[in-house]
Amino acid sequence: MTASTPTGTRVQFRAVTKQYPGHRALDGVDLDIAPGEFVALLGPSGCGKTTALRSLAGLEQITDGEILLDGSDVAATPVNRRDMGMVFQSYSLFPHMTVLENVEFGLRMRKVGAASRRTRAEEALEMVGLGVHGKRFAHQLSGGQQQRVALARALVTRPKVLLLDEPLSALDAKVRVQLRDEIRRIQLELGITTLFVTHDQEEALAVADRVAVMKAGRIEQIGAPEDLYQRPSSAFVADFVGVSNRLPGTVSGGEIDVHGVLLPLLAPARPDGAAVALVRPEDVRFAAAGVAATVLTTSFLGALRRTRVALADGTELAVQHGTEVAPAEGAVVHLAFTGAPVALAD
Repeated sequence: MTASTPTGTRVQFRAVTKQYPGHRALDGVDLDIAPGEFVALLGPSGCGKTTALRSLAGLEQITDGEILLDGSDVAATPVNRRDMGMVFQSYSLFPHMTVLENVEFGLRMRKVGAASRRTRAEEALEMVGLGVHGKRFAHQLSGGQQQRVALARALVTRPKVLLLDEPLSALDAKVRVQLRDEIRRIQLELGITTLFVTHDQEEALAVADRVAVMKAGRIEQIGAPEDLYQRPSSAFVADFVGVSNRLPGTVSGGEIDVHGVLLPLLAPARPDGAAVALVRPEDVRFAAAGVAATVLTTSFLGALRRTRVALADGTELAVQHGTEVAPAEGAVVHLAFTGAPVALAD
């Protein structure tokens, strides 16, 4: 299967708009996905990420703009001629068909011969780790296995682009992580261009080459996961990607004074005056001396702890730290800042 699979298709959105009565779901979206790239659309409900994916698939007709596949505009091309593989939150398997028959279905619709489609379906099932389950029916599989079948069914037709719309949200946490990693492995193996829609920031950051954070029908910021987390371009991105403490302070000369500590700004051109700094929990440390605080709660999260404290003025913040420290509720502690650059709330 890998030898015949495309190495990747370039996907471009150019000023794409989707207007519904009284609501603009997409507002001039520009997006360029390189051949073989894995891009995640991340954002809250109603931000337009699923509309963007459905527009690429041809399930939604855009109001304005262009959608290009390898330079050809497909905005007017019907869904069955766009050559997309799609996996959705619901598995949508045919209950009266075996696993193998479900995977073969798209090939049968394309008039692929029986021997060839059987071989290709078996290869696709092997790829997702279900080679021995071809004769089972959907009700005999777990949720994770059913979603693997849906993935095999999407890939068996050797599509130009793989579209994943919240494919993991119905699964339990452990299975979700396992299948997430499997999807990334398969995507890298095939080199297929992939667009992945999710509201789960951990999923997006873990698997994507780049993440596009959407807000109100627009892309707020797009970049590598590390860039979005460490250098958010707006308060919305800083709040949505990861956890941020909100600490009031005063901006002066490209820095913000927070409780007597000067922190550099990610955007130093910000005007002087009162502002709110967005400080990551891992950029706050317990120290022998510093800003005094009282421990409210502490939570064990496996490899780390997150402790919530209150400052003298009532401001609450989270401190992320190693498990060797477990401060007692009500204990007085002192905090220091790492000095990492911070974003400011809008």
